[in-house]
Amino acid sequence: MKTSTVKTNNNIESKEIVHDNPLLEFQSILKDAIQILNHPTVVYELLKEPIRFLEVRIPVRMDDNSTKVFYGYRAQHNDATGPTKGGIRFHPNVTPEEVKALSAWMSMKCGITGLPYGGAKGGIICDPRTMSLRELEALSRGYVRAISQIVGPTKDIPAPDVYTNSQIMAWMLDEYDHIREFDSPSFITGKPIALGGSKGRETATSKGLFYITQLISELLQISLKDMKIIVQGFGNVGSYLALYLHQLGAKVVGISDVLGGVYDENGLDIPYLIEKRDSFGVVSNLFNNTISNMELLEKECDVLIPAALGGQITESNADNLKCKIVVEAANGPTTGEAAKILAEREILVVPDILANSGGVIVSYFEWCQNNQGYYWTEEEVDQKLKEKMTTSFWKVVETSKKYNVSLKVAAYIIGIDTLVESSRLRGWITV
Repeated sequence: MKTSTVKTNNNIESKEIVHDNPLLEFQSILKDAIQILNHPTVVYELLKEPIRFLEVRIPVRMDDNSTKVFYGYRAQHNDATGPTKGGIRFHPNVTPEEVKALSAWMSMKCGITGLPYGGAKGGIICDPRTMSLRELEALSRGYVRAISQIVGPTKDIPAPDVYTNSQIMAWMLDEYDHIREFDSPSFITGKPIALGGSKGRETATSKGLFYITQLISELLQISLKDMKIIVQGFGNVGSYLALYLHQLGAKVVGISDVLGGVYDENGLDIPYLIEKRDSFGVVSNLFNNTISNMELLEKECDVLIPAALGGQITESNADNLKCKIVVEAANGPTTGEAAKILAEREILVVPDILANSGGVIVSYFEWCQNNQGYYWTEEEVDQKLKEKMTTSFWKVVETSKKYNVSLKVAAYIIGIDTLVESSRLRGWITV
């Protein structure tokens, strides 16, 4: 970790502790995978950063009648394969480097899962937990107005991410429709079903992670019912994933939220916690014996699932993990140095760009349904999602064996190959 000067919404520079630059983390693994594939340097130069990056400032009239200016970003990593696709996060620690890295990881996800997209990502520096609904609506609409020239159903399709949801997507859709003066449901995914959303979208990332965890247990020939599992993060993704695992008979021994963690080696009552959590996934306030998020990561378990934010497993705590498997539910939860330590300790890491791709897969299904004007049942969505996740998982496993590399590098190899082939066919590069 290192100290960094960050830009805040009141234009005051502040010092805070941040994890290593996620864009550099992406570029490091990208370089390794490109060298294995023996591609020319131009491939790295093309893929190391987004082809397009927009920074915007959004003035919002607050409830106290003051005006606050928010910083927002949109990164489009590569559109050789098709329009770009990626979520929008509202978080106080959003940075340009994070947004750029997330857009690149999304390109990898789309390549691994065979979707006709490149990667994109958006973010706004804000804390939605301290804002009213009216302020959030104004911010959401202002962001769409600011980026409207570079997004659209065949350009760049946004979706929910950290601290954004279907209601925020609905406001953004409505603002885009007003700007373009026609109804355009395929502009954005993760919408309410009443506005053209897909059944199964809200739980898609969790379902995909659940299928991946099942496949890992199959690969290692360990029954899920014999596993003790920790899920760091109890928002939309973490809570549903914990529930699915609990329903199948796995013992979820630890969960956490933004305030802290809870651990019980005998297992937690997940349905009760889901019933009692607030809209931001907070449940630790129901307990007296809470621990920190970092302490939770180091508790004993079979499977550790970081489902919160990036940079959680670092070289400072990787030696202390007491798990056999890490399934990366969040984007970039394990730093490069930590990954090397985990590999030396023979702890299997299932990479984020494979494990959490359920969200973009069902977003693709939603986009297809919007374009067709024909909508599928939840059973159809789940079945198609399971097929995509299963095919992608075994493709990564086979690539890992073929090149004798980790699952993460194998996943990058598949994603890179897709982008290279599309770029070659368009005449952008010669390989």
